[in-house]
Amino acid sequence: MTITFSPKQLKIINAPYDHTLEVNEGTPRSSKTTAGVFRYADYLSWSRDQNHLVTAYNQEQAYRLFMECDGFGLIHIFGDLAEIKHDEHGDHLLVQTPNGEKKVYYKGGGKADSKKAITGMSLGSVAFCEIDLLHMDMIQECFRRTFAAKDRYHLADLNPPAPNHPVIKEVFEVQKMRWVHWTIDDNPIITEERKKEIYETLKKNPYLLQRDWFGNRVIPSGVIYSMFDMEKNIKQKLSGKKIEMYFSGDGGQSDATSVSCNIVTRHKGKKRAYDFKLNRVAHYYHSGKDTGNVKAMSIYAKEIKEFILWCQEKFEMRRSQVFIDPACKALREELHLLGVQTRPANNNSKDIKGNSKGIEVGIERLQSAMTNEQFLLIETNEYDHYHFIKEIGMYVRDDNGKPVDKDNHCSDEARYSNNYFYKRYVLGG
Repeated sequence: MTITFSPKQLKIINAPYDHTLEVNEGTPRSSKTTAGVFRYADYLSWSRDQNHLVTAYNQEQAYRLFMECDGFGLIHIFGDLAEIKHDEHGDHLLVQTPNGEKKVYYKGGGKADSKKAITGMSLGSVAFCEIDLLHMDMIQECFRRTFAAKDRYHLADLNPPAPNHPVIKEVFEVQKMRWVHWTIDDNPIITEERKKEIYETLKKNPYLLQRDWFGNRVIPSGVIYSMFDMEKNIKQKLSGKKIEMYFSGDGGQSDATSVSCNIVTRHKGKKRAYDFKLNRVAHYYHSGKDTGNVKAMSIYAKEIKEFILWCQEKFEMRRSQVFIDPACKALREELHLLGVQTRPANNNSKDIKGNSKGIEVGIERLQSAMTNEQFLLIETNEYDHYHFIKEIGMYVRDDNGKPVDKDNHCSDEARYSNNYFYKRYVLGG
């Protein structure tokens, strides 16, 4: 197979290894990750260190982005010279190189305790996928794990974060770094016609145009849930008395299907006898558009039922309700055939509150729940919150202040779950 690289990709792949950290930052679909994978493969071919690490928000993403990479990942580059293995340190790609065997471990790094998975390991290098989504403790531990490397090397990629993102000051500005900016023009396989189509979509929103077309760091004034705090709204475990478990979902075949497991907990109140919190404890997500694997509704229903049963066993609770977007009639019917009864979710279509109506009422409720730390994400090893966290950073308003109907499947079903919580526990509590 012949691969055509852009001039920028070739420059990156062939650059000298004279920096502690190399960062590729820019727009989605700019081909920066592909260039990084080939660059990393070149490094592995001559490095004198045996153990290396690829880390992303979770292990699945680390594998998908770097090992697989749409057919251009490490497992494809090395072909018969590589195979997936497992040892006492975890899953890894064992690669045969001219300079000996290399073990490339792939692990999740988005949680506060992720660093435990690499404590005690000695690494020659680390590749950070979407470094802005990783937990800072994990990032810093990765740099410590390479202190004794013979050929120390770090590679990171990311879409442009907000200018005040901690990774800029705490990582980029303290390392000897080579920073390269990428835009969609650096991708050799995207046609001019497709670029025009993407531009026409992005130009409707100044925030998206600057971030996803020009690749600039911009203050996310247009992001609807900008008040979500990665520290205050994410907890490592449930606290309080468990009161109710219910599920909320939004679905489609080409669009993303997103279903969350929600547990309401009761806590000793400050202003009244009890306060309640809405804990998003697990998340099923699949996008036919993003993965290229469009599933039948019957398959989605089967996987969602498995997700529901897993949650019930994991948290030792029985579900009370399964709310699904009223527009997803096919998904509801398939779930009914499997014995999972559903109810239409409250999508705010009839809500009016002051000057707000419809979806805006639900958005304001969820914004308040986030601000008041009533809405929490609880970390779990399976069914994690990668897609939710990523999406709420992209769910924005257009020039007229209206929510853009894009990147909103997780946000919509989170709004549905909060509507139920609000009416039953905030108003009724």
